[in-house]
Amino acid sequence: MTNTIGDEYTSEQIARMIVEAAIGKKAIAPVIIDVRGACDYADFLVVCSGKTDRQVNAIATGIDGEVIDLRTCVSNEGLANGQWALLDYGDVVVHIFCGSKRNEYNIEGLWKDAPRIEVYVPPDLRLTDELYDDTELD
Repeated sequence: MTNTIGDEYTSEQIARMIVEAAIGKKAIAPVIIDVRGACDYADFLVVCSGKTDRQVNAIATGIDGEVIDLRTCVSNEGLANGQWALLDYGDVVVHIFCGSKRNEYNIEGLWKDAPRIEVYVPPDLRLTDELYDDTELD
């Protein structure tokens, strides 16, 4: 996919920048899913979680602030309620979930056969049973 802003960066590089920005806002367990060739609307999906609706919004704002000069966000959804946010950068689509909403939407399960791009996630932001229990808001 092409983008007129920031063409010097590949979609994978943008996905990695998005993960770094999400980690900067303490996003839980960010994952990059490589959907090139399997999907016609994006090259990569980034999935992560926040513990609260305010954190979901902070993650989304932090991501957009980091990539605004490199990619234009063509659409965003869900920022009003904070339980799930979607940022669409054309070649990279970002899903940010609040707590158990990540399991409910199951983006990773839908794309279970798609390769993952390896990213470093600090130990305190890795998804564990204890951490996930803490993020349940239902």
